[in-house]
Amino acid sequence: MTDVQQVLARADQNLSSSLEKLFELLRIQSISTDPAFKAECRKAAEWLVAYLQGIGFEASVRDTPGHPMVVAHHAGASADAPHLLFYGHYDVQPVDPIELWENDPFEPSIKDIGEGRKILTGRGTSDDKGQLMTFVEACRAYKEINGALPCRITILFEGEEESGSPSLKPFLEANAAELKADYALVCDTGMWDRDTPAIAAALRGLVGEEVVVTAADRDLHSGLFGGAAANPIHILVEALAGLHDETGRITLDGFYDGVEETPDNIKASWETLGKTAETFLGEVGLSIPSGEKGRSVLELTWARPTAEINGIWGGYIGEGFKTVIAAKASAKVSFRLVGTQEPTAIREAFRSYIRSKIPADCSVEFHPHGGSPAIHLSYDSPLLTKAKTALSDEWPKPAIVIGMGGSIPIVGDFQKMLGMESLLVGFGLSDDRIHSPNEKYELVSYHKGIRSWVRILQALAA
Repeated sequence: MTDVQQVLARADQNLSSSLEKLFELLRIQSISTDPAFKAECRKAAEWLVAYLQGIGFEASVRDTPGHPMVVAHHAGASADAPHLLFYGHYDVQPVDPIELWENDPFEPSIKDIGEGRKILTGRGTSDDKGQLMTFVEACRAYKEINGALPCRITILFEGEEESGSPSLKPFLEANAAELKADYALVCDTGMWDRDTPAIAAALRGLVGEEVVVTAADRDLHSGLFGGAAANPIHILVEALAGLHDETGRITLDGFYDGVEETPDNIKASWETLGKTAETFLGEVGLSIPSGEKGRSVLELTWARPTAEINGIWGGYIGEGFKTVIAAKASAKVSFRLVGTQEPTAIREAFRSYIRSKIPADCSVEFHPHGGSPAIHLSYDSPLLTKAKTALSDEWPKPAIVIGMGGSIPIVGDFQKMLGMESLLVGFGLSDDRIHSPNEKYELVSYHKGIRSWVRILQALAA
């Protein structure tokens, strides 16, 4: 039996006791957004510190203006071992509406749901206490067998992820030297399905803009001025309609600078997942894909940039009818970015385009709403390759590399502030009901999640 097999066997032996420890953590009502639970958030941080200390970490509670951070360190088997920063969050969402819960959200249990499936129930089981404990328990099993960890490990657990992480960036800035590692590991994502693990290699960036077009100095009577006076709603909708051409491509100058094509082998692996336009869009009552022609829905949502109109208004929208030409028209527009697209350049290209559509006697103003670049791990990165092999050895089906249409701010912070790439591996499922009543986590996800981190640590140390 090799060392890793012995560690895996110990993780199996520890499952019952590890569930007991997880349930202790789940019972702590660490709702970060509600000041009434401030003491519970500190209690959760203190519980994690005590447990990490108990398995050999140097761990401490670090105060912030908000809820505390947990920072822990453990030496690896050698000074040359890779240094990994593992991130998770111990805070949870509020439980309202409480009447929709089948059981007390802070009294976790194991429930048999048939067909050989068992689930862990309770708030935080999937997001993110159950997930972070998979890594902690992998470290525990390693320590018990080998007396050391195969990699140098730093752990960062925050208590404000569910309330916007207001203390995180200042904490990273103040403690950058202590927290910087070779790579970051993030376990706040999910699997493709119950048998197929996934690594998120790309997160799209975001640029948000509010645009306001002003024409006359007041709303005008459409009978007196219609046909002669500029209508800002007409101007705005015509400009917005021109953001895409007939093939679905975005027309802004230089928009596709930094956008690379997804490798054919990656697209081929996505095609095996069976996600068609009909199955993907059918879940929301649609069937015909929009966006760039000739691309799959997974490529469109994981690997291509977008321009979307999120809101538009102007003129009279109350009850009844009012025949006016509005003085102003407004819209909110967002761009999802990929590759090395530069948020500042995208914002300026959009503004220049809109300005070019505004008549000389009208005006336009812009209000920015955030901007962050995309995050992308090279598809041939050794970090990704090793983790993919490790996961494939553990689960019934080989691991797949996916993109994510949204963003996880902490990943961008690690890259920009600490210069670290992040490996995003999680074991949640789409039906785990995170942020909703009756949150759950599959027992298999928890158990094999522990075993997966054992394998990943071993692979990264090699």
